[in-house]
Amino acid sequence: MSKFSRQDVGGSASDDAASCPVVPIADHQRIELLDSLESLDIGWFWATDTEGRLTYLTASAAASLGVERSAIIGRKLTEVVVADRSEDDEGRERPLAFQLGARNAFVDVPVKPVDGSTGVPTWWEISGKPCFDAENEFVGYRGRARDVSHSRQHSIDASRLAKFDTLTGLANRHRMESQLRKTLKAYQASKRSCALLMLDLDRFKQVNDTLGHPAGDELLKQVAQRLVKIVGKHAEIGRLGGDEFQIILPDVDDRGRLGDLGKRLIQMISQPYSIDGSRAIIGTSVGIAIAPYDGIDAEELVSSADLALYAAKGNGRGQYRFFSSDLKDGARQRKQIEEDLRDALAKDELRLHYQPLIKAGSDEAACFEALMRWEHAEDGFISPGQFIPIAEETSIITDLGEWALMRACRDCAEWPGDIKVAVNVSAVQFSDENFLGVVERALASSGLDPQRLELEITESVFMGDPHATSRMFKQLKRLGVRLALDDFGTGYSSLGYLRNAPFDKIKIDQSFVRGATEPDNNNAAIITAIVSLADALGMDTVAEGVESEDELALVTERGATLIQGFIYSGALAQDVLLGRFEDGTIQFEKKGPAKHRSERRTVFRRVGLIHEDHRYEVMLRNLSRTGAMIEGLLDVPIGTDLVLDLGAGQLAVAKVRRSHEAVQGIEFEVPLISDGADGLCTRHRVSPYALAAAGMPLAALPPGNYPLLRDAPVSEGGSRPSFLQVDLTQRFN
Repeated sequence: MSKFSRQDVGGSASDDAASCPVVPIADHQRIELLDSLESLDIGWFWATDTEGRLTYLTASAAASLGVERSAIIGRKLTEVVVADRSEDDEGRERPLAFQLGARNAFVDVPVKPVDGSTGVPTWWEISGKPCFDAENEFVGYRGRARDVSHSRQHSIDASRLAKFDTLTGLANRHRMESQLRKTLKAYQASKRSCALLMLDLDRFKQVNDTLGHPAGDELLKQVAQRLVKIVGKHAEIGRLGGDEFQIILPDVDDRGRLGDLGKRLIQMISQPYSIDGSRAIIGTSVGIAIAPYDGIDAEELVSSADLALYAAKGNGRGQYRFFSSDLKDGARQRKQIEEDLRDALAKDELRLHYQPLIKAGSDEAACFEALMRWEHAEDGFISPGQFIPIAEETSIITDLGEWALMRACRDCAEWPGDIKVAVNVSAVQFSDENFLGVVERALASSGLDPQRLELEITESVFMGDPHATSRMFKQLKRLGVRLALDDFGTGYSSLGYLRNAPFDKIKIDQSFVRGATEPDNNNAAIITAIVSLADALGMDTVAEGVESEDELALVTERGATLIQGFIYSGALAQDVLLGRFEDGTIQFEKKGPAKHRSERRTVFRRVGLIHEDHRYEVMLRNLSRTGAMIEGLLDVPIGTDLVLDLGAGQLAVAKVRRSHEAVQGIEFEVPLISDGADGLCTRHRVSPYALAAAGMPLAALPPGNYPLLRDAPVSEGGSRPSFLQVDLTQRFN
């Protein structure tokens, strides 16, 4: 096969392509020049016929791919090489096939050879120019090519470094921000949803401090691997820096599904890690926001997810939380609580109340757990669930813990007989080098027998220095106090704790008691296993959170040593206890429902209720996953279909199951789900896209109800309201 002239390939591809004068093949100097260029491997040449089939390719080009030139000649150029574009190149140039079909000239188009047996990634750059004969008939392309594998790989590596985290291989902050912006912009146009999950690791700093930064890096790698395994390839996962991670989940707005994912993430990330022969245990908190409900653009959605994460951490860590508009007020309130908590001790606003632990089968109190109460001078009672997590994030917890220990020992010293007091000890307090001295001073100042003091410790204490932890356990046992493992089985459990730590008692977390009497629930089997394990190790067991008679019967039958819960009593003030002791009564009467039922939250707030084409206002009195009690409509027939408007776009389809005068019990068609905290929410919400179609501006869902829902369309010809609404103003104001 004859070669082509220097003039065929020497000019720029941008030169006039009207014709390619043919140089006689006898021009030996020109041919020798082309041969020398090819032999030096400075560049390669190629040519095609009118159909785009290769008629010539420099031999060394084929050799670089590990294939024979004869296997390539005769194939179409677009079958031999394909366009290679990075994300940044996308859309900037027309495809190679288009350029060839339009007979355009092109310069330095990046391509990847299709053939090749070397196994080494290869990239070329090709330039080409259409050629025509004297009659201006197209005769094919002439062009040059060169190997740019080294520079292209370097460019890819540099691009990856700019977009991906070098430690974990996940997307970095820059890429996640870019992906989220592009996704939300595209999804807004197509009216699609997108969920954003924000995570950070609990107790990661302790791993860094105790095992060193290399161990911390290895831990982050393993966390990244677990995230990829849990979430899969249908999501974008990124590490934003430090111990912060982010997950973008396209086309997901089902909060039930997202809640399940949040729980799975927490559970899997909380499993132990093996790092250079050491054992590390961490946790995670998860904040969840969904576009367009919680934010339209990237900045708004990230802010919403951040607030949800902040709330999850503030509610005790190891939890997930959905964003809601009231979290903005909650963040300000949390800051105020932190400031006021610092003065609570000085202002004598803290108290200890005591909840009994009852000997199974006897109704007799054997121990009382000290529970902290805060009566704020202006805001009244503040839940421990609000202020204890805040205290644990600051140095305040050490002062509160010392105060509680001193007060509990003094109070217990006033109780008769050998009744014990149990005091919760935070991981921060336990790891304090002065903790042993605090316990000694509390016992000495009160005169309390050490055997009457129980220290309730959560598994998070094992996150610290294992040698220091073991040493503290031994010192406390030499002192004579009893040790209890609190909240056993809630995320970080290990039989190694029970083997290595001298516990006297295990507390079965109330989450295992809840629902244990329901059919097809595995909690009863878990309780049995924990009790059997404790018996084998010579430890007592406490069943927490027992509220109904069937739960009491179950945990007693399964062998729990002690019972704690509202079926016997809530926490009582010291003066109330002393009054009962004077009467010689240390027994508690069972008071509770016969059967466990879905947890109901007593609430009093106005909500909307929609029936047919009319909207009413009712008072929501009780709320559970499966139903609610409402008041405000007279004589609603049983079986009536309703829609309850819970605000913020939450509509729950329901049916009336009980009705008496102005009070109805309703059952939801689809059960509500946990919002990750103490509340309930619907799986789905009214879409902002639907609100925008009805005339409202496109925006994240605001709190309250919306005109679209309040002014529901009236059916043709109008209709009269089916029910008489009762004026509840006087009753509930």
